[in-house]
Amino acid sequence: MPGRSGFLPSRDGFAFTNSWPSAPAVTLRTPFGGIGIGDDAAGLCGGMVFAALDYWHAGVLPPAARPAPGSALHNYMVRRLIASWNLPVGGARYYQWMNLPDGDTRVTAGARHLFTERGVSRRTIAGHWPRVRASLDAGVPAALGVVTVASANPAMLRHNHLVLACAYTLAGNEVTVRVYDPNVGRDDNVGISFDVSSPGRATAFRHNLRLGRPVRGFFAAGYSPVTPPAG
Repeated sequence: MPGRSGFLPSRDGFAFTNSWPSAPAVTLRTPFGGIGIGDDAAGLCGGMVFAALDYWHAGVLPPAARPAPGSALHNYMVRRLIASWNLPVGGARYYQWMNLPDGDTRVTAGARHLFTERGVSRRTIAGHWPRVRASLDAGVPAALGVVTVASANPAMLRHNHLVLACAYTLAGNEVTVRVYDPNVGRDDNVGISFDVSSPGRATAFRHNLRLGRPVRGFFAAGYSPVTPPAG
């Protein structure tokens, strides 16, 4: 059974990929001069996803040319990158999930079962996938925070990712979510596949995102549209 939004990566995604020269992503102006924070070379995936979704909501195709650092479009993408972090909630969720097991675990005290800690698989399949599916069934793309890391090291947060769910297919218990991945660009055949039959167990999330890491799970990222820059 298919479900889809009106977003097509081959039409509505940016013509350029998430590959940038090294430069501060954000420059804060201070009495002591500009202070650069972050690095474009680490990627602007969240900014590109939010910006592409902004253009889609505005009914306008995104610009084709890669923006130069400091240009209006580049600065807008950086602002949308910061918005995609959805601080403090979004950052806290990435970090929480990085420190959870894939499958559910029982927490005990001696022989007594205290509670069951929900793993990343259950939080994805039973918690966030239904929300993403409902959005796609309503014809609206959904931004996905993709967790790729299992680590207590906060510096590893940067290895997580953000993509845009734009369609899905369901065959029995098998789901394939088609996504716009800024690392890939205008390709309608990029996706994440998984089995929904046993969310309490560690689930394999198979994917062809342009990542050097496995996908452990994903959540519906908070998004609100803004008006993109003219031209």
